[in-house]
Amino acid sequence: MDYCKEVEGKRVHDHRFGKNTMSTLARCIWVPCPVIIGAGPSGLAVAACLKERGIPSLILEKANCIAPLWKLKTYDRLRLHLPKQFCELPFMPFPANFPTYPTKTQFVAYLESYKNRFGLDPAFNKTVVSAEFDDQCGFWRIKTLGLKQEETAYVSQWLIVATGENADEVVPHIDGMDDFGGPILHTSSYKSGQLFRGKDVLVVGCGNSGMEVSLDLCNSNARPSLVVRDSVHVLPQEMLGKSTFGLSMWLLKWFPVRLVDRFLLLVSRFMLGDTEKFGLHRPEFGPLELKNRSGKTPVLDVGTLAKIKSGNIKVCLGIKRITHRAVEFVDGKKENFDAIILATGYKSNVPQWLKEADMFSEEDGMPKEAFPRGWKGERGLYAVGFTKRGLLGASFDAKKIAEDIERQWKAEATNFMPYIHPLTSS
Repeated sequence: MDYCKEVEGKRVHDHRFGKNTMSTLARCIWVPCPVIIGAGPSGLAVAACLKERGIPSLILEKANCIAPLWKLKTYDRLRLHLPKQFCELPFMPFPANFPTYPTKTQFVAYLESYKNRFGLDPAFNKTVVSAEFDDQCGFWRIKTLGLKQEETAYVSQWLIVATGENADEVVPHIDGMDDFGGPILHTSSYKSGQLFRGKDVLVVGCGNSGMEVSLDLCNSNARPSLVVRDSVHVLPQEMLGKSTFGLSMWLLKWFPVRLVDRFLLLVSRFMLGDTEKFGLHRPEFGPLELKNRSGKTPVLDVGTLAKIKSGNIKVCLGIKRITHRAVEFVDGKKENFDAIILATGYKSNVPQWLKEADMFSEEDGMPKEAFPRGWKGERGLYAVGFTKRGLLGASFDAKKIAEDIERQWKAEATNFMPYIHPLTSS
């Protein structure tokens, strides 16, 4: 093999690595460019930013497609909750004929077009089981398993973590879950309310997904109940003819967060009424301040609140225990249900495979440094899409990472031979 050094069942000896630094592996590939873990929007964005600067990359993706969260784990009625101009990736706007809030299908089509435009070619079905910095050779070693459990190790100077905030489902343990006797599924497995027509369904979780799934169930002639355990900010999706998010961003240019929060809550009270009357208690801090403090996103109402007001969606307190086909709540009430849907969110899975303790927190798998400093670690380690600021944050990260790597790339250009894709070289 030319520049991409590959050895099967042997030890690698290379002047870049030192003597015999790699353990015996089924396959070991030297990658002379950044390795990106994850082919979601964040991974594609940083690969495109690198490509625009003349730097190739290798994207490793455990699924068999790009953006698997969007393609495989989202419900059919999903739309972007923010206007499309706040969700576009670097160097490519959405098509002009797309609506303000693109559908799931349209967003996936946009990502496919983005991949094709920049000639991105992820390596699919590559599950990263570990990634660690080898102090002896001075490079990152990324071990993967393929569909047939074949092991491959990739070695690179740069490692970009793009697995995101929503890599794994959060499935809480609730007393009695095993006794329920009916379907209990996470929203990652929910597609449409049509399967629950005429059934009593309990939705656990009152974030954007929980609210929208409840609405979808209601529109499909199911009878949904919504568990609201914590306080929550519900805002109209649009205010004064503009998107609430866009209006907030504009106001923040001129006014402090707390003043903007007061304005948002005042307009929300006028448009939506007092949500406290319907069991939706507002948090102590305003929606923007709470987002900055905890990363908790306010709910942008797309019609659920009207169904709650009309009684078509019931609001329940927290769950005490689950019994056979029934749920007992903390207020002592007990109701029968045919199914339970867990809208309990997702979490980062970085601590499961990244053997590094400085950049990412073991507790939540997020960068320890807050935005806008969380994109860069030590020794060639980067993170994209962990800002708790959606696709705007991912685009910011992607641009910063590409700029930083370009400086190193140019400085070491004389040490690099022409790039050969490691998966096609022989």
